[in-house]
Amino acid sequence: MLSVSLHGIVIKAPIGLYPEEKITGNTFETDVDISLPDEQPWPFVDYAEVHTIVSDVFAGPHELLETVVFDIYSRIKQQFPIAVTVRVAVRKLTPPVPGKVAYSQVCYEK
Repeated sequence: MLSVSLHGIVIKAPIGLYPEEKITGNTFETDVDISLPDEQPWPFVDYAEVHTIVSDVFAGPHELLETVVFDIYSRIKQQFPIAVTVRVAVRKLTPPVPGKVAYSQVCYEK
């Protein structure tokens, strides 16, 4: 099976559950993995389209990482219906919680 990935997409967006997160924003890092069927010639997935989908979803209003992840997943499945599985992981870097935390992450794969 062929896998096409775009990892480490960094975007700053006003997404979060708390009011101050909508003002100051957070920094997010996203990974997308798309598994494709074994066919010749190999199916083509344009990285630029994947990046555009991720950027567009982050531009919309969201509070929860779960909805961001699912929206990215849904748009990728729509754009690339040949995909066998799609895995999307979104990390909120240095989330606003007590102590030192590198990131929180939500991941969806289907």
